[in-house]
Amino acid sequence: MPVPTEELKLEIVHAATGKTLGAKAAPSADGALVVRDFPDDGPSPEQWQLTPVQPAKGGQGGQAQDDQAYVIRNAVSGKVLDNPAAADRGVRQGAAAAGKKSQQWRLVPVAGEAGLYFIEGATDGAVLDLDDPGPDDTRIVLREYDDGAASQRWRFVPAEPERISDPVLRWSPLNHWNGRQSWRLARSTALRPTPGATPSFSDLLLAVEGFGSDKDAGEWKNEGAPRSPSGQPGWWAGAGARFLVDTTGAKRADIVGLKPGKGAVTSSSRGDGTFDDERVLHPPVPSPSPADLWTVVDTTGDGKPDIVVLAADGVRVSSQGEDGTFAPAGGQPALKAFGHGAPAGGWLVDRHPRFLVDTTGDGRLDVVGCHDDGVWVSLQDEEGKFAPLADEPALKAFGHSAEAGGWLVDRHPRFFVDTTGDGRLDVVGCHDDGVWVSLQDEDGTFAEPLYVLDDFGVEQGWSSIEEHPRFLIKTTEGGAQDIVGFGPQGVVVARGRGDGTFEPAKLVLNDFGLAQGWTGGKHLRLLADVTGDGNTDIVGFGNEGVWVSHSRGDGRFEQAQLVCRGFGYDEDAGGWRVDRHHRFLADITGEGRVDIVGFGGPGVHVARNLYRRFRTR
Repeated sequence: MPVPTEELKLEIVHAATGKTLGAKAAPSADGALVVRDFPDDGPSPEQWQLTPVQPAKGGQGGQAQDDQAYVIRNAVSGKVLDNPAAADRGVRQGAAAAGKKSQQWRLVPVAGEAGLYFIEGATDGAVLDLDDPGPDDTRIVLREYDDGAASQRWRFVPAEPERISDPVLRWSPLNHWNGRQSWRLARSTALRPTPGATPSFSDLLLAVEGFGSDKDAGEWKNEGAPRSPSGQPGWWAGAGARFLVDTTGAKRADIVGLKPGKGAVTSSSRGDGTFDDERVLHPPVPSPSPADLWTVVDTTGDGKPDIVVLAADGVRVSSQGEDGTFAPAGGQPALKAFGHGAPAGGWLVDRHPRFLVDTTGDGRLDVVGCHDDGVWVSLQDEEGKFAPLADEPALKAFGHSAEAGGWLVDRHPRFFVDTTGDGRLDVVGCHDDGVWVSLQDEDGTFAEPLYVLDDFGVEQGWSSIEEHPRFLIKTTEGGAQDIVGFGPQGVVVARGRGDGTFEPAKLVLNDFGLAQGWTGGKHLRLLADVTGDGNTDIVGFGNEGVWVSHSRGDGRFEQAQLVCRGFGYDEDAGGWRVDRHHRFLADITGEGRVDIVGFGGPGVHVARNLYRRFRTR
C-alpha cells in the first residue's frame, strides 16, 4: 500500500500484535502512548492523519517517498506524536509546534512486506517499538533500528469513510383491514435540496420498455465478449451487448444493441431523456459470429461516427452516409488482420486486447493490438485506408507469450496514452511487479519498455482488472496523464511527471476500495466529469445507489455523496447485477453533462443530471 496522504483518517496498527496505537485506557497527564485492544463494545480506536512536512525555503523540493517527513496528528485532539528525548524513550503526544524536528517522522517501507512500515524519528533515526509487555497497555518507545525486529513494524489502516447518505422520509398511505386509511413515514427515493450542495440526479424513469433482460423486454443477454464500461474510443462490444453512443453526430447518446440475426439496432435520443422506437442501424456482417466485436466511433475525424467490426476475416468499417444510414459491410474487409479467424491473425478476446486510437496525433484512429508476440499497429492514411501489417510487431513486448512478457487480459491492463505531451501515444501497462512504459518517438518507433513504478501490480495487491480497475487520465487541468486506480484500501493516484514516469502512488481517498466493501462482482466504478467543470469525478454504483466523489482538481477527491437512490445492488435500490444489467454514464440530452442510463429487467432506466444544488442532507 502506498503511503497515505493527510486527507485520510487512519488507525496505526502494530503489525505483530494487531493492537492499535493510542492513549492509555486511563489517560495520563504526560500524554504517553501505548498499543491496546479496542473491544467491539468499547471506545473506537484513535485515528491519525499524516501531514507532509514542506521543505524549507531554499531546500530541495520533490523529496523521494522514503525521505518525506510527516507530522502524525491525532484526528480528534490535534495533538501530534513527539519525541521528547526523555530518559525512558517513551513516545508521547503533545501540542504541535511549527518546524519542531522532534515532531517529524519518516515512513520507511519494510522490504518485501507490502503495506508494512518502520516509523522513524527525523532527529536521530530511532524507530517506534514496543516496551517490554506488562500487565497493562504496552508502552511505545524509541529504539535503534533493527531490520529483523517484528516489533518495529506498523500498518496504516484507513478508517471508515465519511459519507453523506441520510435517508429522506415521506408520508406514505397505509390501508387497514376495516377500510380506514392513515399515513406513515416511509423512506423516500427523493433527494433533499440543500443550498451549497453538489449537483445530483433525478429519480429513475423507465424511458424504454425494451432492451431489457425480462421476457417482455426482449430477453437480452450477453452472448459475446463484454464491453469495457469506460466508453472511451477503443472499446468493443459483443453479441447481446447494449450501450450508449452518439450514432448521428447530434452530440447526444443513443441506445444501441447488438441483436443476433439483426445486427445493430438503435433507439435515437430525443434530447429530453426519452427515445424513439427501435430500428435497424446496421445489418449483420457477412458470416456473423458471437466472437465478432463492434464499436461506433469517428475514425476519420470528420465529425461523423463509423461502425467498426472486428470480424472473422478482419476489420470491417461502415461509414455514415448523407442520409444518416450505414451501408452494409459487404465485400472485402478494410484490413485483413486483427480478426478472430485464422487468416486474419487468430486474435482471441481472452488473450489479445485491441484498440482504436490515434497513435500519431493526426486526428485519425489507427488499429493497435497486443498479440502473443507483442504490439502490432496499422496506421490509417488521409484517404481512410489502413496499412497492411508489417512482418514484425512494432514492439516485442506487452504480449501474451512468455517471450513478450506474459501479459494476461484479466490481470494486466494496458493503455495507449500520451505520457509526454508530444502528441504521440505511448504504451503503459500494469504487470505483476508494477508499471512499465514504452515511449514512442517521432519516427513512430516504440522504445524498449522501462520499469517506472513499483505499484498497481499484482504483487502490490492489485489482483485483477475486475476487482481493481485502473485508468490513465488527467486529474489536474493542463497536467500530464495520471494513473488512477481502485485499490485494496481505496482510491490511489500516481501523478504523471510528463516524461513517461510517475510520482510515487498515494492513497487519496479511503473509499471505493476492497476494504470499504466494494467488489468487482457487485459494483461498478467509473471516472467521468459529472458537473461539467472539466474535472474527472469518481462514480460508483454501490449497494444503496450511485455515489459520486467530486474531484478537487489537484489529484484529490472529496468524500463520497449518494446522488441517486437507484441502480444499486440492494433490492431497495433496484437489485442491479453487474453480469446482467449494464449501466453507463452518457449525455443523452446534449447539455454537456453525463446522465445515468441502465439496462434493467423491464427496459432502459434513466436518471437525468439535474445540475441543481441537491444533496441527501
